[in-house]
Amino acid sequence: MDSKEIVTTTSAPQAIGPYSQGIKANGLVFTAGQIPIDPATGALIEGDVRRQTERVLHNVRAILEAAGSSLDRAVKTTVFLKSMADFPAMNEVYAGFFTSRQPARSTVEVAQLPRNVLVEIDVIALA
Repeated sequence: MDSKEIVTTTSAPQAIGPYSQGIKANGLVFTAGQIPIDPATGALIEGDVRRQTERVLHNVRAILEAAGSSLDRAVKTTVFLKSMADFPAMNEVYAGFFTSRQPARSTVEVAQLPRNVLVEIDVIALA
């Protein structure tokens, strides 16, 4: 029988709707899209896309680690940007988190993101 386990951690922002921070199923971990919220304070990280991307990837990493995985085990990421003009800066920060075994990635520009942030990222990784 297939199994599905909810992943939660206080090291990433708590879900603010009817969804889970992450799901572990059939050898994979799926993270919810993460935005730049500091889990310790609940505050939105203001500033440029570099600061926001760094916070987002710390949140993603925390969820993966709570599931027993890691960024090195990521197989696919999706990056949502408010503006593709921010791609070079986001990509530079992103590269610092995925230094080896880079996952496949899609990057799309969207009209708006939750709380009017500049970036949101979700990840699929091996458990």
